[in-house]
Amino acid sequence: MTTIDWIIIAVYMAGLIALSVFLGRGQEGEEDYYVGGRDLPWWAVGVSTMATQASVISFISIPAFVAAKPGGGLTWLQYELAVPLAMIFVMVVLVPFFRELKLVSVYEYLEMRFSRSVRLLLSATFLISRGLGTGVGVYATAVVLETVTGLPIWGLVLFVGIITIIYDTIGGMKAVVWSDVVQMIILILGVGISIWYAVDIAGGWAAIFESFPDDRWRALDPGTGIVSGKDVDMGQPLWAYLIGGFFLYASYYGVDQSQAQRELSAPTLADTKKSLVFNGLARFPMTCLYLLLGLAVGAAIAKSPALSAAISGGSVDKLIPTFVVDVLPGGIRAVIIAAMLAAAMSSLDSALNSLSAATMRDFLHKEGQTSAQLLRQSKITTVVWGIMITLAGLLFAAFAEKDSPVIEVINKVGAAFYGPILATFTAGVLSKKVTGRGVVFGLFVGLAANLVLFVGPQISDGFVVVHWMWWNAVGFVIAMVVAFLASGAPEAGKDEYVLTFENLTERERPWLKTYGILVAMFAAILLVGWLANQVAAG
Repeated sequence: MTTIDWIIIAVYMAGLIALSVFLGRGQEGEEDYYVGGRDLPWWAVGVSTMATQASVISFISIPAFVAAKPGGGLTWLQYELAVPLAMIFVMVVLVPFFRELKLVSVYEYLEMRFSRSVRLLLSATFLISRGLGTGVGVYATAVVLETVTGLPIWGLVLFVGIITIIYDTIGGMKAVVWSDVVQMIILILGVGISIWYAVDIAGGWAAIFESFPDDRWRALDPGTGIVSGKDVDMGQPLWAYLIGGFFLYASYYGVDQSQAQRELSAPTLADTKKSLVFNGLARFPMTCLYLLLGLAVGAAIAKSPALSAAISGGSVDKLIPTFVVDVLPGGIRAVIIAAMLAAAMSSLDSALNSLSAATMRDFLHKEGQTSAQLLRQSKITTVVWGIMITLAGLLFAAFAEKDSPVIEVINKVGAAFYGPILATFTAGVLSKKVTGRGVVFGLFVGLAANLVLFVGPQISDGFVVVHWMWWNAVGFVIAMVVAFLASGAPEAGKDEYVLTFENLTERERPWLKTYGILVAMFAAILLVGWLANQVAAG
């Protein structure tokens, strides 16, 4: 990296901190700090929500999957199929309750509907899984950035962790949202510049489309994702991504504190729904940018010895970092690295703020404290979580191999939680008959079922292998069934926390056209996939 590269990155980091100082003025309490005073514009909330998922791993992995990964290609598109449908579920079933009750932590709903013990159990589950997952994410990000910066992994973990802790702690949710908006702009700019250079190297779009292998055009894989024998390649099964993905995204956007907290920062329920619609419509175009980058870089491999060498060892993970370091010129390289840093920090800042919010509201908050005391304690909690996550990243840097299966294992175990957690909330919202005891039993049985699906193939060659995307659906269905079966007599005085058909139809009638647009988006993604399959078929 050149001096100008480092100057551009330093200016960007300083700008983030200055923005947080500006936005942190006038904070008076927890609501200002954790939900931005509930007055953030819906479009900013929507962009911030999308930025949280646009991690540096996505920047690296999606184009590499399309360009060169064995068995890869455009099947990554299937990840997006269920998003618009999941948004409808979240908008109709979950968000209205959370907005009406003016929550900061979504787990507060569980105390109102069931009991404090259920609330604390689910909040603790979130804190453990999200804290561990974020530590892994920081480490994985540093591994990627090591290639493009030349800095040691431990130094990058500290760099990303410290900068994010500073601006997140000072500015709270407003800093998270507005910095995410800036970071999303930089990320899109970075991907766009990368595409432009890759297309130029490859010789234009006509050359790219002509050279892209026919089998990699296939976007929809009609497999089920359920096979016998752990050595059988199940590919990228459509039905697992469609059905399992629905429950994954419904849980992630609806009851994961890192996302739901942001949705609670908009002024009204209508604004919250608009932010979700934005995500349901905008995620696919963003993914298409990654796919286009993969197409272009894949074609550029034949024209660039550096890119050919990057994948010669069988691993494609170095393809995009090599493209950034060896192909892009100085200055432009800094913009792309800034885009990668933006992607990394937009994921970390949301996790930090949500971990702090759940800890404060569910475990540390006490009546009688002044707003100033709560604000100070909230900032201290954010710093503590930031330090713990950074230390976790450093531990992985010290003891984990770069290609260690431990990282993949932790991420898959995290996927086992989404369905059962979603079932806990959904059962409470939809039925008066479900009790706290029932949903706790359901949660544990659903988790146990998913862990069996995960561990079974590791210990027995004859065990049926179920694609990890299915775990979201399996965990949800089992947890829901057990919750109903294990519930005793309904608890009195809980009717106001349960959805009724009467208020549902009246509230949702104005949104029917919007839901139709989201369904049309689902159909459009499916159509794009079908057309790509026709190209693959020749």
